[in-house]
Amino acid sequence: MLRIRRSEERGHANHGWLDTYHTFSFADYFDEEHVQFGNLRVLNQDRVRAGAGFGTHGHRDMEIVSWVLEGVLEHRDSMGNGSRMVPGDVQLMSAGTGVTHSEFNGSQTEGLHFLQMWILPRARGTKPRYEQRHFAEEERRGRLHLVVAPDGRDGALTIGQDARLYVSVLGPGEHVEHALAPGRGAWLHVARGRVRAGGEVLGPGDGAALEGEPSIALAGEERADLVLWDLLL
Repeated sequence: MLRIRRSEERGHANHGWLDTYHTFSFADYFDEEHVQFGNLRVLNQDRVRAGAGFGTHGHRDMEIVSWVLEGVLEHRDSMGNGSRMVPGDVQLMSAGTGVTHSEFNGSQTEGLHFLQMWILPRARGTKPRYEQRHFAEEERRGRLHLVVAPDGRDGALTIGQDARLYVSVLGPGEHVEHALAPGRGAWLHVARGRVRAGGEVLGPGDGAALEGEPSIALAGEERADLVLWDLLL
């Protein structure tokens, strides 16, 4: 069954420096019907004003994945990592026993648009670690490209959970299909553009949960950037 969650149904907060949408319950937003999907606990779509950002704060026992869509994301953490992320960059921070970090818009003139996604880990109290890699648009064009996996195969970042993240750029008329093993589900999120899934057209910010089906087929309606999580249910 495919269940659609429209963009306007999400939680929303505009703090001036931050315009954020929450697919699942987060911060002051709570929806008992949308707390998580499988081990996917957070899927936030954030737009950060030029020069602004999240000051130093802590996390523990969470696998945190960030995906930059527009602008520059600056990252600093207590493990000694410092980076500048641009569109196409994926970051994975395994918080484990605890880590502090800050995230800022690295531009003084342009906005930042990115997704931050949290996965509940397989094991608690692990050693914190950090990975980052760039996935060029050519790698993502017209296909679902694996960027996060538990075994780090095919150049994917290694996550401490039985979860896989695929990203794609689909143009009009382009088709992809993803098969799901028994006991697994998929969460689709359309960051930009429009795609067709199960007879429904999904636009910017729309999401969809797939359960109890062997596969999901997607077709581009207009140029679209999307992410798809393959998760154990």
